[in-house]
Amino acid sequence: MDDDLPERLRIRLRAQRHRRELSLEALAAASGVSRSMISDIERGAKIPTVIVLARLATALGVTVARLLGEDRPERVVVRHRAEQRAITDADGWQRRILSPTLPGVEFEFIRTTVPAGVTLGSFAAHAPGSREYVAVESGELTVTVDGVGHRLSAGDALYYAGDAVHEFANPGATECVYYTAMHVAKEPA
Repeated sequence: MDDDLPERLRIRLRAQRHRRELSLEALAAASGVSRSMISDIERGAKIPTVIVLARLATALGVTVARLLGEDRPERVVVRHRAEQRAITDADGWQRRILSPTLPGVEFEFIRTTVPAGVTLGSFAAHAPGSREYVAVESGELTVTVDGVGHRLSAGDALYYAGDAVHEFANPGATECVYYTAMHVAKEPA
């Protein structure tokens, strides 16, 4: 993670929460993240895990990229590796956001690297109409959607409605690299 992440996240999380007129308690209820953890993140006292960050983004109806980055209104955006936001979880898996944050667009293109035998955990359902596409570059990946596991190998791909609880795990003996393209639908007004 980069050094300015706590400050940037603190500002953007609070701004997204206020934009939606949510109290700390309301965001905690919607995300399943404790009020004290959200407060600590907004004060810059704690950096959340990848799962906590994903739960907060889902509850706010935005992508993780929107919480971490600035909008890029250009027609063409080159994302050199050094500019890509990478978040490494304590279990050793890394989520690298390849897509820029575009005004009014809740889309993420993500590269995830998972060590052998690691389970990423459960991601909350996104808004109805959200979509996710997964493609495995190397290794093995089990994607569980609504309690049903789907085992994928290198070259396999999977689509699922993003408004379902989903989780990822690498059941294999080698590292897994996979890509996710995710469109988060806006909540109905």
